[in-house]
Amino acid sequence: VQLQASGGGLVQAGDSLRLSCAASGSSFSRYAVAWFRQAPGKERDFVAGIGRSGADTHYIESVKGRFTVSRDAAKKTIYLQMNNLKPEDSATYYCAAKATILSVSIRDYTSRQEYNTWGQGTLVTVSS
Repeated sequence: VQLQASGGGLVQAGDSLRLSCAASGSSFSRYAVAWFRQAPGKERDFVAGIGRSGADTHYIESVKGRFTVSRDAAKKTIYLQMNNLKPEDSATYYCAAKATILSVSIRDYTSRQEYNTWGQGTLVTVSS
């Protein structure tokens, strides 16, 4: 599978953005997908993820209640809806995919090393 991330931009604090991660290739339904972000000079960290089941989601504490991850199987696309953005959310956002089995939760795949398929980044800048 190949991934293409888009939707970043420059917004003000309190605004919203929706990032998209479009997948190409077969068997996308077999993949869990996560969003990571990397600010300049910092590590690339897990932000949110969704398992093969759309009901299986996981978020870091700082984005709970503000970010929502979802998947559209027909469009082979994963979305990250980001509301009430804060300056500390500024980073390059990456989507990543991992083939997995239904019985394993996305909570078990929060490490960057778990993922071997990455999209290019999309830059999110939140001004105060």
